[in-house]
Amino acid sequence: MLEVLDFLRQRHRRAPFLFFNGNTFADIGRRLMAALFADLPVSRLRQVTSAAAHYIAGVLDRETLVQMVESLCASSALVPGSRVKTLRGSTHGVVLRMLDDGRVVWRTDAGTEFTALPETLTCE
Repeated sequence: MLEVLDFLRQRHRRAPFLFFNGNTFADIGRRLMAALFADLPVSRLRQVTSAAAHYIAGVLDRETLVQMVESLCASSALVPGSRVKTLRGSTHGVVLRMLDDGRVVWRTDAGTEFTALPETLTCE
């Protein structure tokens, strides 16, 4: 998939369309990533597709793209004892238990317990 995204990025840089319409290539990459990662929760899927589009447009480098996609995919497999952080990285903690409805109960490093959807957390 990285080779496909690299190809789209190269095409975007060459700007073959009138008015430098690079959004065409970003949209193709976004749609391909959406199909490939369709099993991710909606909010994570949105982030993965956005990262791919930003990579194609030249805003993200390849290493950052890979790190983002790996962290968003790995965090969908949370288990009790996993170290987690919020998506923005502002709060860190540990997963205490998984509820039957799929929500996660976790405790911050400061000692506060929260219940959250798994797509709002990522593994450290």
